[in-house]
Amino acid sequence: MITITDIIGLSDLSEEEVAALAEHEHVPEVFAATLGAYLLHEAHGAERIRDMILDDVRGAIRRHDVEHARQLIGALRHFMTEHPEAAFKPSAA
Repeated sequence: MITITDIIGLSDLSEEEVAALAEHEHVPEVFAATLGAYLLHEAHGAERIRDMILDDVRGAIRRHDVEHARQLIGALRHFMTEHPEAAFKPSAA
């Protein structure tokens, strides 16, 4: 039987990243892992995942949930390291 750990392993995301997507989209982790895997293969998909995690960080900060914000920032840092295509691009001025 395939487990959630197997599904997350196939998604090219960490458990923390999948949890952040699940929180952002208000869906179970199995769906979030599938969504994340899909987005990573789409144009600008990594940037969309980055923005979702950033949204979660902002929400945690607004709620004054410092510990959760720290966890999310850790997930974001890991995501940005593993997926450099999600880096912020300088805007054309």
